Amino acid sequence: MSWSVGIDVGGTFTDLVAVGDHGAVVARKVLSTPNEQSVAVIDALREAAIPAERIERVVHGTTLVTNLLLERRGTRTILCATKGATDLLELRRQDRAALYDLAAHHPAPLVTADDVIAVSERIAPEGVCEALTSDEADRVAAKVAERGARTVAVSLLHAYSDARHEEQLARAIAARIPGVDVVCSSQVLPEIREYERTATTACEAYARPAVGAYLERLGERLARDGIRSLGIVASNGGMFDATHAARSAASLALSGPAGGVAGAALVARLAGFAEQSALSIDIGGTSADVGLIVNGAPLVESGGEVAGVPIALPRVLVETVSAGGGSLGWIDDGGALRVGPRSAGAVPGPVAFGRGGSQATVTDAHIALGNISARRMSGAVQLDANAAREAVAVLARELGADVERTALAMIATADAAMARALRRVSVERGIDPRDCVLIAFGGGGPLHACGLAEALGMNRILVPPLAGVLSALGLAVAPPRRVAYASVMRDLSVLDAGALSELTQGLERRTAQEQGNWEPEYILRMRYRGQGHELEIRFQPNDSVAALSARFGAAHQARYGFVLDVPVQAVSARCARSGTAPTVRLERKGKPSWNDAERLDDGSPCAAVVRGRAVIALGDATLLVADGWVARALPIGGWMVERLT
Repeated sequence: MSWSVGIDVGGTFTDLVAVGDHGAVVARKVLSTPNEQSVAVIDALREAAIPAERIERVVHGTTLVTNLLLERRGTRTILCATKGATDLLELRRQDRAALYDLAAHHPAPLVTADDVIAVSERIAPEGVCEALTSDEADRVAAKVAERGARTVAVSLLHAYSDARHEEQLARAIAARIPGVDVVCSSQVLPEIREYERTATTACEAYARPAVGAYLERLGERLARDGIRSLGIVASNGGMFDATHAARSAASLALSGPAGGVAGAALVARLAGFAEQSALSIDIGGTSADVGLIVNGAPLVESGGEVAGVPIALPRVLVETVSAGGGSLGWIDDGGALRVGPRSAGAVPGPVAFGRGGSQATVTDAHIALGNISARRMSGAVQLDANAAREAVAVLARELGADVERTALAMIATADAAMARALRRVSVERGIDPRDCVLIAFGGGGPLHACGLAEALGMNRILVPPLAGVLSALGLAVAPPRRVAYASVMRDLSVLDAGALSELTQGLERRTAQEQGNWEPEYILRMRYRGQGHELEIRFQPNDSVAALSARFGAAHQARYGFVLDVPVQAVSARCARSGTAPTVRLERKGKPSWNDAERLDDGSPCAAVVRGRAVIALGDATLLVADGWVARALPIGGWMVERLT
């Protein structure tokens, strides 16, 4: 038997799920080691006790890049930019950080203004306006050498169309400074939009050294235990081998959350919802991650920000809100109850945990209402329900309300923030949440599921097996993937079959693998001429212009409600070539280890059908079945919760 192991590192716990080639599943949870994530990865593997020779691959989801961007702990980077366009990172898109808050500011750029070097050269859409001379390239290389930086980002105007100047400058810098890492925008993201391309390139250079060092340390630790196959899940949901991931740092920014949405999509398919759209909600201690699943697969889009840094690479759609079990309740200056964004975190944690917390959290509110009890927590946590009630009572006295009403209001406030995020990812993309199934997981997802569904008018909730470690399951079954990009910038009318075939052949060569014929997927980013935004349209090399135009028009109608009688442009293209993913078969046989002993609130065993109001203790989470809802055990494990009519 061989195993594919997924390991998701969170702020408090590191989760492991191993999937055997015969469909068996093993799940483990250990404490995270924030100072060095790789230690917890090894701890989880040893806890699972799977022989190293049986482990085919270890797939890791890491928050390393996110943390680097949040804490600004990356490597000092020099940016080489075209003279006259050196302030792109400072100017951004000239939008406000908050529309109505004049004191709010965007986070500082990853590269300071003093570390930007102007390059005398210029390429326009029509061609070279000012050639990059050898003397100029040498001058810039000398200035880079004076700064003593380990990484250099090169982002010159219109390099998405013509990369010659970037490549020439990179050679000059490498010749002057042996061992320096030069990152060219034409390699990272050959697409229009100078700001997003420059910001993404700067992010890659800023994070790459730390990512490479971390993966090297983790690889060495795994090798000492006899494990030599390490993969990292990228923001797009596919797996890179460690060597490739070390050179693709910017694409790892949403590594962990992408695994969660992938796990939700897998369970949706197994439960028979492959043809229906689904919304996912992963609620942890400090935040909640919201995703969208269409036709049984996570929705992948380009663009978005992480910690205020635009990263214009494809990513699984994930929106994060500061609402979780540790979110603190407080009263604002106007006397209104607020919840979050501040959090008690893992330390000191909720008041009920007895670790020094003094301010009521959402978890304390659930405990005060009896939604979570001591017999449903791990042995490492002893709950003090009286302390939780007293913490909520402090807020209640300020509000002039009783404890129960205040606790319900805290939960409803957190639910409102998460419901807004669920609406944004669905309604803004032309999808009615009432037609979706809600997939709730994470430690707090099943607790809030009924409240969220009622707020959105949804009638069905899928609580998956392995709800508390579902992100690790998504990592374990992530397919290996390679992605290549190309600029197009042509009207669709001149993109004939020959040009489309030449484009796809070039992308195929850059994603070819020696291991076998991986399945390719082709995407065109298209827009009406003059628009400032694009839609992503799947295509095949033999598609006709008429078919592409019709497909784009239908997508535009569905998304925006109208079509235009103007030419359509193809802006860029990408090819994502994916290998075969491990197969997992979940089924409820007795009480498998990952399902644990599910119990009702009074400690009695669950029946196959549970009517609300009821609380079900899962192996690694708690399911609250509200009044007017009924939960039915699924053959794959987990529960289908439906609104009674």
